[in-house]
Amino acid sequence: MKTVIQIVLWLVCIGLGYLIYQSVTGPIEFNRVKQERYAQVISKLKDIRDAQEAYKTVTKKYAKDFNSLIKFIDTAHYTITQQRDSSYMEYDETYRIDMLKEVKIIDTLGIVSVKDSLFKNDTRYKNLMDVPTAANGEKFEMKSDIIQKGSYRAPVYEVKVDKAVVLYDQPKTLLDKEKAEIGVEEVNGPAIKVGSLTEVSTGGNWPPIYDKKGDQ
Repeated sequence: MKTVIQIVLWLVCIGLGYLIYQSVTGPIEFNRVKQERYAQVISKLKDIRDAQEAYKTVTKKYAKDFNSLIKFIDTAHYTITQQRDSSYMEYDETYRIDMLKEVKIIDTLGIVSVKDSLFKNDTRYKNLMDVPTAANGEKFEMKSDIIQKGSYRAPVYEVKVDKAVVLYDQPKTLLDKEKAEIGVEEVNGPAIKVGSLTEVSTGGNWPPIYDKKGDQ
């Protein structure tokens, strides 16, 4: 009986030790996995943002779905322009003298494809809709709209993915805590997203740590 009790106590001690170890290392491993996967997701969101900004430059609105956006990247072109100041003398009927007129002249320098401008020889834009590290091929959710802001109507868009899709294999208690995070050093809220359907914004909800130098 004494031996049995000792074995049980040893098992209890081992179990408690494991729980203590997990309570310490669990959040550390969670943060490592989170930062690694978030970086990949945010990098993809930045590509989508660049593509949407190009789409708006050419069409004056944002793409409503990924098929439209990818087709645009494949086929559209930018017109490269240069603005310069100029002036000339013009006779003024009111003052009956020649007066200096200042104007802005826009010169067309050339045309470049959107694909070459944004992605060069990289074909990663063809799977912009795919969420990196997702277990079951989940896609980003993307919407666009026109909202009224004061006296003008502004195009807006939003692209997002639930954190649970990205951290699908992580402990539920840590995931629930992560989805409730609010702070300047956190990805705020239950989803990782860029843009807004209620505000005129193309910003993301991630902290500056994910905006590495040269990757703005």
